[in-house]
Parts: sequence; C-alpha cells; structure tokens
Amino acid sequence: MDRSNKPAAIGVGASLPQPTISLRDNTVEATLPTGESVTVYLYGATVTSWKLANGKEQLFVSEKAHLDGSKPIRGGIPVVFPVFGPPPSNHATSALPQHGFARNSNWEFLGKSSSEAFGRDRKEGEDAVKLDFGLSHPMLSEEFQKAWPYQFGLVYSVTLTKGSLETSLQVQNQGEQNFDFQVLMHTYLRVEDISNIRVKNLQQKEYLDKTQGGAATTETSEAVEINKETDRVYKALDPKVPIIVSTASDDQPLFSITREALTDVVVWNPWIEKAKGMADFGPDEAYKNMLCVEAGSVAGWQTLEAGESWEGGQTIRPRL
Repeated sequence: MDRSNKPAAIGVGASLPQPTISLRDNTVEATLPTGESVTVYLYGATVTSWKLANGKEQLFVSEKAHLDGSKPIRGGIPVVFPVFGPPPSNHATSALPQHGFARNSNWEFLGKSSSEAFGRDRKEGEDAVKLDFGLSHPMLSEEFQKAWPYQFGLVYSVTLTKGSLETSLQVQNQGEQNFDFQVLMHTYLRVEDISNIRVKNLQQKEYLDKTQGGAATTETSEAVEINKETDRVYKALDPKVPIIVSTASDDQPLFSITREALTDVVVWNPWIEKAKGMADFGPDEAYKNMLCVEAGSVAGWQTLEAGESWEGGQTIRPRL
C-alpha cells in the first residue's frame, strides 16, 4: 500500500545534526545535538549558563544578579580586563572601575563556527561549536574611552564541546602606543556543598592572601578546604597542570581546569558576612553553592607593544 506521507529515504551523504544557535534578548545560546548548551550575554560577553546533556547546570549565577545591563553580572564567567581588582593609583588604569570595563560593556556577536571548521584538533565526529565576541575602543562608553584611551581589540571565544567548555581571549594592540593589561576569567562554579569541596594541585605554590592585606603565603595543603572567607591569588602555576575541584567525602573530581598563557589562579568564596553585604548576591546562603576558580594573568602586568597581540584561555572539564 502506497503511503502519501511516508518518509523520504535518507541519502548516504546526508548531513549529521548540527549545533543550533539562537540570538534573542541580547543573549546568544548554543545547543549541541547531544543536548549540551551554553548561554552568553552580550553585556560583558558573560557566560551565564553551561549545561551538560542531562540538563545539569555547571555555573553559579546569583538570584539577585543584574541581567539588564545596569551592573556587571554576578556569576557565570565575567571577563576581567584590563585591570584586576581595584586599579592601582598612578597607573594607566587608575581611572577605571574595579575589574576594568570588559564585564560592563556591550560586546558584538561576531558569529559561530562548528566542528568541521576546527580542523585536526577535533576528533572526527565530535560535536562542538565556537562563539566569537568582539569589543574595541570605539565600542566603549565615552567615560571608558577617556579613562583608558588605548586603541585595542578583544576577541573572546566560547567553545562548547560534549566534554568541556573553553573560553579564550585574544588581545590586540591596534594603536601606536604600548599598553599594560591584566586579564582574568572570573568563573563561578556551581557546587552542592562548599564544605565538601577541596581544591587540588596548589600545594607548595605561593599565593597572595587578599583577606590578609595581600600577605604572601605558601600553600601547604594538598587539598585546599574552604571554611571561611577565601580570596587568594595563586601565582606562577604551570598552565598545563589542571586545577582539580573535587569532593572531600569520596575524592571524586567535579571539575578540571587547564589553562593556556594564564599562570595565575584566583580562588574566591565570600563566606557568610561578605555574602550578606553584597546587594547582588543572593540568597545569603548561596555561598555554600559556589566556588570561584579564576584563571588569569593578574600577579603582574602584560605589556603589549603596538601592533602585537596576545592570547590566553582556559578549558573546564566536568565529571561526566
């Protein structure tokens, strides 16, 4: 019997399912055919969601985060550039706000590329999508242009694969003057219970303890416990050695973070009192469900000469 609605035969050369991209309400969302997804706000080029195929969210975003472009987004992966923390006095960045302008400027979505465009770095058949975002001096507010008058270009790439999330930043000096910069990917990881979390591969590394006025200290623990306000800048790390976030109860790795050209790592949790004091952090108890492990170059300054470029990034792999 001939069926008028019978499905057409699939040809041998039929294309495989491709990642889907949507752009709406100033956000870009990409979903792989296998179900993994990532969401990026054009404001700050801030990644606000990274879900695995089972729908489990990997990033923390405060319930009180401003998502209307009025303030930097509290959570996800804000981009810190060209200065980390409060700018030093008598420096080219001194007129900028804390953490610079990248996280509170509107970026441009430059487009996407999928697995086949990545070449031999990808395994055959592996699903992946890369989203590119751009920011340059003419795109800044008048206030930021005056505060930091250098001609620059940033290209921020967010790459989603079945087994990882990669974020990388290319910095271009498009002017005739050298400039100094710092960069950080302020990643808020979602955890179930901070008391059951340990951070590994930091032993014997020097860190600056910002809760103690920046005092230099050497890490003695093989598994760093978070049991109070923690704000540490671990310096001069080997980017290829992963920072492991694991459970204390059964020593299971939850996240593995490797870096390229980012030799510093900030470990931050506001704990009880500071969480209560931040207007955009909520609920107050949410400090129990997040840990910032932030790949960056912030212990000193990178100097970028006229016409030169620099690139650094991180790859986060979850327990799958």
